[in-house]
Amino acid sequence: MRARLVRSSPQSLTRAAALPILLAVCAAAGCGSSDPASSGELAPNGSFESGAAPSPTAAAPSAIPTAQLFKTVLDRYREYQAAYKKAYEQNDPSELNAVAMDPLLSQVTEDVEATKAKGEIWRFSNTFNPRVYARSKDSTKVYVIDCVRTLAAYRYSAETGERIDGGPGAAYVQRTTLQFDSGTWKAAATARDEKC
Repeated sequence: MRARLVRSSPQSLTRAAALPILLAVCAAAGCGSSDPASSGELAPNGSFESGAAPSPTAAAPSAIPTAQLFKTVLDRYREYQAAYKKAYEQNDPSELNAVAMDPLLSQVTEDVEATKAKGEIWRFSNTFNPRVYARSKDSTKVYVIDCVRTLAAYRYSAETGERIDGGPGAAYVQRTTLQFDSGTWKAAATARDEKC
């Protein structure tokens, strides 16, 4: 076996010379600082996590991996459905603005107010099986399709608590648009289609 002389390449000399510069930049940027709120993970905007909320531009939908984006959107869809149900049960649409935006927010708010003006309360139980079926090119709108099955829906008198009417429900295909708004996803529009 012959011994072979290995010489360092000019490229490795360049890397060695760049190391002190890299360390100086890192020190100036605060790398390695002991911020107690920092998890040490790199945030999507390129800075280290500091426990502060990310800026809306940091969470741009086009920068999020598809699987994570769809999971986030479907979670927000379920949050909207829970707030929708609560708004009708309590005749109070005030919590909807956290999960819905116009035109849907105005439509549901007006309907809840009309139900309240009649002295009625709606109580219902739905099951969901949503999935994403499309999205816009810039990923700021994601379209969810669901077979929403109403197991039962009853209307009650807000004054006496007596049941007025209702019964077993049906199942309909529902399409919902979720839109990225000010750093979060909100339901923006919905349409009911045929039975499923």
